[in-house]
Amino acid sequence: MAQTQSVERHAMAYGRPVPMRLLLGVLILLSACGDAGSQHAASTPPSDEASLTPAALLGKRLFEDTNLSEPPGQACASCHDSQHAFTGNNGSRIPAVALGSRPETFGNRNTPTVMYALFSPGFSFVAAPDEDGLIDYTPTGGQFWDGRATSLAEQAMQPFLNSREMNNPNPAAVIAKVRDSSYAALFRSVYGSNALDDVDTAYDQLVDAIAAFESTPRFHPFSSKFDDYLRGTATLDPAEARGFELFKDPEKGNCIACHVGDDSSHDPAAWLFTDFTYDNLGIPRNPEIPDNNDPTFFDLGLCKQDGIAAKAPPGFDVESLCGAFKVPTLRNVAVTAPYGHNGYFTTLRDVVRFYVTRDTNPELWYPTDAAGNVQKFNDLPPEYRANVNTEEVPYDRKPGEQPRLADDEIDAVVAFLETLTDR
Repeated sequence: MAQTQSVERHAMAYGRPVPMRLLLGVLILLSACGDAGSQHAASTPPSDEASLTPAALLGKRLFEDTNLSEPPGQACASCHDSQHAFTGNNGSRIPAVALGSRPETFGNRNTPTVMYALFSPGFSFVAAPDEDGLIDYTPTGGQFWDGRATSLAEQAMQPFLNSREMNNPNPAAVIAKVRDSSYAALFRSVYGSNALDDVDTAYDQLVDAIAAFESTPRFHPFSSKFDDYLRGTATLDPAEARGFELFKDPEKGNCIACHVGDDSSHDPAAWLFTDFTYDNLGIPRNPEIPDNNDPTFFDLGLCKQDGIAAKAPPGFDVESLCGAFKVPTLRNVAVTAPYGHNGYFTTLRDVVRFYVTRDTNPELWYPTDAAGNVQKFNDLPPEYRANVNTEEVPYDRKPGEQPRLADDEIDAVVAFLETLTDR
């Protein structure tokens, strides 16, 4: 109840009822955070390993081991580089997607950051009343762009066996490499002298160790300028402060509708800048992704998650989720280019500009046909283009209307977003 009242105070500051998506997002955010803010609010992750538990240290060894791919050469850290907020593309010639362990093998989605991923709840359909008091179900949580993994450990299982990534044929091949590694003794010290004998058990322990490493404060340090601002030890400059207000303004950027934070809280952990839900933004097709050379191929996101129909409430239209991808955190967004599930955008300013001009000036973003007609939402089959979010601010515009943000306001929002970079 206290959390609900806090969000309602936030809404009343704008003089209007709280949007249900914002209410749901902040409640989920506060639930996910728990006491994390009080535990880690002022922490700075150490560059050395002295603070790591044995399990987390083992996880770090596994995370950084380039011998665990087939052929050797790729580690978790190859695509989750600490210098880029644990994103990256493994040196791919195609910035939008990572290079796999085999030459000229590429992923089909932009690598998401692992930072702050700890706070994402497991995937579920969250029930909440809509504006008419009817129960609405919102897909929420999970790991990856489509939420198919329920936890950090389950997420860590998949790249080892993905032919586009680390390309091992089975868990046994991974565990065989661990047995021959320099840290095999550490593995047995953490999980027992027989820990590497049974493949299935050892594989579960392997990913648990990686999850332990990814749960350490270096993956959620809360050490940005914005965090210092919340704590009262830093001041936003005029452009940053203006950008923050535009970010929150429901009639301007309205970014906070999805990239939520609790405006009544000075706890950094109450500002994860995601509601963990899914949205369909109609991002343009990226012709650089090899899969897109096939004009019949479309990455439909959430509606193709394994078992999604069984997870959905009775009567839920799963096809309404086609084209929806998970709302990413904006923490460290200034250092995680390219942007979007398909890496279409190369600069942060382009992302913000797309949000506010997609509907007023679609010709800026989409190709035209032979007759000069703009092919809007061209990365979706025509039957799913109605799924794109065209109702929320700032997407509620028509061609010829003024965008919700002017150029100087876009610059201000970008200046604010740059305060979210951790030290």
